[in-house]
Amino acid sequence: MRETPGPTARADAGTPRVSAAILAGGRGTRLGGRDKSTLEIDGRTLLARQAAVLHELTDDILLVGVRAPDQSERAVPAGVRVVADERPGCGPLGGLYTALRACAAPQLLVVACDMPFLSAPFLRFLVDAGREVDAALVGSDDGYHPLCASYRTSCLAAIGHRLDHGRLKLKELLEDVRVRAITPLEVARFGPEQMLLFNINTPDDYARAGHLAGGAVPLS
Repeated sequence: MRETPGPTARADAGTPRVSAAILAGGRGTRLGGRDKSTLEIDGRTLLARQAAVLHELTDDILLVGVRAPDQSERAVPAGVRVVADERPGCGPLGGLYTALRACAAPQLLVVACDMPFLSAPFLRFLVDAGREVDAALVGSDDGYHPLCASYRTSCLAAIGHRLDHGRLKLKELLEDVRVRAITPLEVARFGPEQMLLFNINTPDDYARAGHLAGGAVPLS
């Protein structure tokens, strides 16, 4: 594995080397049912923050599983394709399946919509780590982080089989594919793991994210 981030993941022409997908299909039950992608941190929605970072890696960005009935096209950043979930009710595994079928590249960078502090250098490293395997993701004492990971379209058959049999746990997919586990030490080169992989599940998480970004953000 290279010890420095590789070249940009954009292609010079034609098919991109990598696509990216933001999975936004969660119910946000611990946040009162709010669409997490519309939460604001430091004056920008999580969706806008993530799109800006992902545009540094690729021009093929998908937004999968948007569920808010009032979501308008104007709320979606320019250059982001909204893709309807092909397997609704199947959780993140269904969202991943949809994204892999819709992406333009053979490799897909997947991020959950509730991660406000992702960085382009870290994500570029993740992409490079996934070039020769089916999936690349961070492994730590807390287990794998499958919603900030690289997947290849070679995973589609295994995902489809699991969906057809109601086996919906995304982490269990890793039993069926070739995995590159990224260590916390590797992640640390790009910043604190607890910051890069921070995700918002509760009002307390949201308040903490606001403080980490430099200002309080009350949840109303």
